[in-house]
Amino acid sequence: MEKNLKNEQLPEGKGLIYNMVGWLGQNRTTVYIFTFIIFVAGLGIYSRLPKEQFPDIVVPQMVIQTVYAGTTPADIENTINKPIEKQLKSISGIKSVKSNALQDISVIIVEFNTDVSVPVAKQRVQDAVDKASNDLPKDLTRDPAVAEVNFSEFPIMNINIAGDYPLDKLKKYAEDLQDEIEGMPEITRVDIVGALKREIQVNLDLYKMQSYGLTFYDIQQAVQGENVNISGGDLDVNGVRRSLRVVGEFKSVDQLANLMVGSSTGARVRLKDVADVRDGFEEKQDLLVWIINLLLH
Repeated sequence: MEKNLKNEQLPEGKGLIYNMVGWLGQNRTTVYIFTFIIFVAGLGIYSRLPKEQFPDIVVPQMVIQTVYAGTTPADIENTINKPIEKQLKSISGIKSVKSNALQDISVIIVEFNTDVSVPVAKQRVQDAVDKASNDLPKDLTRDPAVAEVNFSEFPIMNINIAGDYPLDKLKKYAEDLQDEIEGMPEITRVDIVGALKREIQVNLDLYKMQSYGLTFYDIQQAVQGENVNISGGDLDVNGVRRSLRVVGEFKSVDQLANLMVGSSTGARVRLKDVADVRDGFEEKQDLLVWIINLLLH
């Protein structure tokens, strides 16, 4: 019986495995050495692999923004979105097209397949927009602008500042914090969002202007003519040439309110007598429009 088992031949595949297992069992030291070498090589390769906490995400996505002031969303859809979408359909490699018709603004987002490079995608979209320009209104407030959506520029952290303080003081705290954060070597850019810009408002009283014979042009010329800095040339002081400068910019709202305005009829009146001059902030914009502008700029 034992003789028959020794003489019996194993199948070719099983025989090879049997011989390999037998060789590994007889050369255990060699196996340990090879295993150690493979482990060390793998550890070295792993340590040299590039790693990023926030890797760049490259998605060929373009945004087309068009501004047409005084136009309803329905007219935006018919006069701007449809002509541009018609030309976009002829582009190869597009994954999806999403259009938004808002008040005064058109936004079209074009996403390409990942095998299309960003420069090629942007050029294709720009060519399509140029072809559609003949079908667009001629009196656009701003022509269609093609911009790339760069995901690496999206914020990685939002810091909210709130408190029972005036808006100008909160903005001052935000600017101080912005300077401190931008001083860190790891930070590329810090943007302040939501802080309204200061705006000096001159709200004219039409009836008072008419009583003094003033026009909007008279007030505009008076404000522009006084709110300037003028260079006075050079002056020799003890052999040293010094520059002269006449500073005329308004430093406070009271200075602007007390500005003397003259009319063509010879009447002269202070600006505060025909207008309400106040130190305020610009009007708030729609949040969706602000987000779109953030992506484009």
